[in-house]
Amino acid sequence: MTMIPASAAAPLAAPLPHVPDPSAAIFQAARLLLPHLEHGQRIDAPILRATMEAAFGASDTTGAWDWKSAYEACEVATVLFLRKYGNALFRKAGSPAAALPMLAKVANLLPTHTRRSEESESFQQFSTPVPLGVAALTAAAITPADRVLEPSAGTGLLAVLAEIAGGALVLNELADSRADLLSHLFPAIPVTRFDAAQIDDHLDADIVPSVILMNPPFSVMANVTGRMADAAYRHVASALARLADGGRLVTITGASFAPEAPAWRAAFTRLQEQGRVVFTAAIDGAVYAKHGTTIDTRLTVIDKVPADDVAAFPASPGLAPDVATLIAWIGEHVPARLPIDPAVAVAMTLPAQAVRTVRGYVAPRAAASSPATVTEPEGVDLAYETMDWTPAEDGRITDVIYEEYGLQTIRIPGAQSHPTKLVQSVAMASVAPPKPSYRPRLPANIVIDGLLSDAQLETIIYAGEAHSNFLAGSWTLDETFDVISAAPNDAPNAVRFRRGFMLGDGTGAGKGRQSAGIILDNWMQGRRKAVWISKSDKLLEDAQRDWSALGMERLLVTPLSRFPQGKDIRLSRGVLFTTYATLRSDDRGERLSRVKQIVEWLGSDFDGVIIFDESHAMQNAAGGKGERGAVAATHQGRAGLRHHPAMPNARIVYL
Repeated sequence: MTMIPASAAAPLAAPLPHVPDPSAAIFQAARLLLPHLEHGQRIDAPILRATMEAAFGASDTTGAWDWKSAYEACEVATVLFLRKYGNALFRKAGSPAAALPMLAKVANLLPTHTRRSEESESFQQFSTPVPLGVAALTAAAITPADRVLEPSAGTGLLAVLAEIAGGALVLNELADSRADLLSHLFPAIPVTRFDAAQIDDHLDADIVPSVILMNPPFSVMANVTGRMADAAYRHVASALARLADGGRLVTITGASFAPEAPAWRAAFTRLQEQGRVVFTAAIDGAVYAKHGTTIDTRLTVIDKVPADDVAAFPASPGLAPDVATLIAWIGEHVPARLPIDPAVAVAMTLPAQAVRTVRGYVAPRAAASSPATVTEPEGVDLAYETMDWTPAEDGRITDVIYEEYGLQTIRIPGAQSHPTKLVQSVAMASVAPPKPSYRPRLPANIVIDGLLSDAQLETIIYAGEAHSNFLAGSWTLDETFDVISAAPNDAPNAVRFRRGFMLGDGTGAGKGRQSAGIILDNWMQGRRKAVWISKSDKLLEDAQRDWSALGMERLLVTPLSRFPQGKDIRLSRGVLFTTYATLRSDDRGERLSRVKQIVEWLGSDFDGVIIFDESHAMQNAAGGKGERGAVAATHQGRAGLRHHPAMPNARIVYL
């Protein structure tokens, strides 16, 4: 037994100075640090120490706080900064890569993590650097219709980015200190405290996220002593089990956790029975240096749809030396999101025009984060009047090349004028358009909120007018859909062709919005399948933007590339987006051509809309004669034109 004098024992028995709730004190310290970030002032050790002492009312020498808590205060201050300025910062940057220098300036104002606590070691608490979080957010493609789960939410650095993108948050954090911090940062959101390695077993059954962002511990497990090599796999597998069908999981792990690694190939093969790995790339450890480690990491993207071949994985582009390179790879290799069941989506209460595109990730925050069911807007017949049009009384027009455009034979009560000035040729201005009788069916707010201008609504009216009639004559087709022959009306298998519509508006008229409006009109009338064909797959996001701007779920616009050639298109409804180049794929053995694949999905009696955007890409579809003789028809042109003979009842729109 060791004896000590009573005088020496007294200081040891003295109580520690009273300090407030640690999480509340860290949150208060973060609020004190925020002005430094706002003014671009570097937070060095003396400033951080003084701030922590002010918030806790005691020095670190008393044990009231440690430097790991001080680093967490810096991270919380970053969350507060992003919440206050993130939307403006991202909007000004215009792209994820362009935002990185500004975010790096903010990160450089903070101290490098050089000390760790026992808790940080046991839980492997390495928060996600904001630039890497932006890369994960870019890959996740979050919209205000998404419910976003973060199973190991830490100090909220990933969560706040998802919040900025408009997602409704579901947060879980096992460590009590960090869970308390999250409750201060996100007071309207209940924070669960489950072991994320079994998150699917613990969450309520009605919590079904459409996106999961995660940065799990790489090699430790709760209540397990020592290193667990499969810790990351357990976290990912449980999260994937909870993800909604068609949803997306984006995870940051150690670089060694890769499908091409022999040690993990079998594990990823099992994962692909539920979700398909669509992207994986390692990141240089320098990205994590400010957070106290230089270990190489990896970003992996998994979509919740079983892989066609569970043993096949996408090739990794390599080791990204920086986040800018990683974001460029994401833009090049990560496909667009899959559609999800509307029943698991979040109701969007924002004006429809506020919804942004995937890569922009600057969507306004959703007004409500509570789970809700999406209800599609109810369609109403568009109210308009026809009127007689006559030229000006003097019968004269101006001496300019173009005349200002305005509706001539239609008046749409409440419709807003086009936001930019439109003009038409003198010849067009001299002739009155015909009086239509077709009534589009659109959501009531389309006119009230000005989501479509009067000129755009006029286009939808005339498109519907054209589609209401059929061309003269009857015809028979061969199996290739290339040979069309005139036939008597009563001939076996004779068909009639529905009239098409040509939209020739120039730049500024909003042809994408007009196309989406034509599809929406038919959607409201029960035609829940459509095809949107364009020149480049990079225009997918434009189509999704224009569709969502009318208040519809953007992920209903789905790329054909999601479905391998020869496989069934597994969509009960939606707008299938593809390119002319993709349509060139002919039959390959037992695999049907892309055109036949689409026809089988739609059915030969399909009467919905097919949009031929950038239709000049089908030029020379019929061949002709050139200076050196006959010119064969282009493969691309013929492939595009096959849709109309294959589905003579379809409502065709050429742009």
